[in-house]
Amino acid sequence: MKIGKWIAGGIAVAALGGAVAFAQYRDIEQPDYEVVVADDAFELRQYAPMITAEVVHTGTRDAVRAKSFRRLAAYIFGQDRPDGGEDIAMTSPVITDRVDQDEPIAMTAPVISEQDSEGRWRMRFVMPARYTLDTLPTPPSDITLSQVPARRIAAVRFSGNARASDLRVMETRLIDWIDSQGLTAKGEVQYAFYDAPMVPAPLRRNEVMVEVAARN
Repeated sequence: MKIGKWIAGGIAVAALGGAVAFAQYRDIEQPDYEVVVADDAFELRQYAPMITAEVVHTGTRDAVRAKSFRRLAAYIFGQDRPDGGEDIAMTSPVITDRVDQDEPIAMTAPVISEQDSEGRWRMRFVMPARYTLDTLPTPPSDITLSQVPARRIAAVRFSGNARASDLRVMETRLIDWIDSQGLTAKGEVQYAFYDAPMVPAPLRRNEVMVEVAARN
């Protein structure tokens, strides 16, 4: 009986810790956007311009995810910079997409990504809105700062661990929804993850996103 109580107590503590992490991540800065169309789990959004710090690694998405995150975290927290400088606040979400093998980080016609196969994967951290390209600390040579223009994005939101199989299902649903809305996709499929690993899977916010052409 005592063992059962200890297990129950441990589960309760873990749940509380996850809830605290969930609350903390909901308080951090996110990119500015306006919802143009809301349809259950789907949204059409107009994003304001933003700046991202991005790094590209080769491998499967799962294999390079932690490596890419560590590199970008080392930049924003001042652990690896040519000129030092202040810490940059963490924002949400972390965005990943697959980069064409023959193109240097280009937006091409959308395809259903093969998350389990080898490829070049880009991870991006969105920089806080108060920064410009001129005011951000200089990054190391393998990290690029990019000015992302205003964009119209179609997104589908879901919870869970965002396994490769889940992403494939949500990609298909999003592309079907884009077609049903009479929209034209114009960018690579992107994956956005809003929460820390300690947040319980049912509370996590994940999204599959695709840039679309603005309606006339």
